Amino acid sequence: MTVLEARLIGIAVDCPMEEAYAFASRPENFLKWAAGMSTSLHRDGGEWRAETPLGEATVRFSPANGFGVLDHWVMLPGKPVIHIPLRMVENGTGTQVVFTLFRQPGMSDGDFDQDAAMVEKDLATLRQLLESREPAGSDQP
Repeated sequence: MTVLEARLIGIAVDCPMEEAYAFASRPENFLKWAAGMSTSLHRDGGEWRAETPLGEATVRFSPANGFGVLDHWVMLPGKPVIHIPLRMVENGTGTQVVFTLFRQPGMSDGDFDQDAAMVEKDLATLRQLLESREPAGSDQP
């Protein structure tokens, strides 16, 4: 068993947990803030698919839950599954979003740093969307 290097990347959001989770847990909304999937994530029957630089990926999302878990798994043909742990936890009247970025086998220092920078940018976009949203129930930022 291999233990991967990991970075926890977090951001505080001034949006109640229930509202933040309701928005971020919908795969359709990943298109609005997750740059890696922003142009190609789509439903294909019962699965989600996305175009990546490494080919078409199947993406599986954790089911809706009351624990703030937003994990997703990216599956590329012939590659190991990439698990992406993503959590939301209550932070006062807002929400703390925590993304665990695992360094993939063979990934260079530069590529790992670049991935971390992309995650930070995505989380900043998510914060901007959540903090500019209409009160509870609106799906439109």
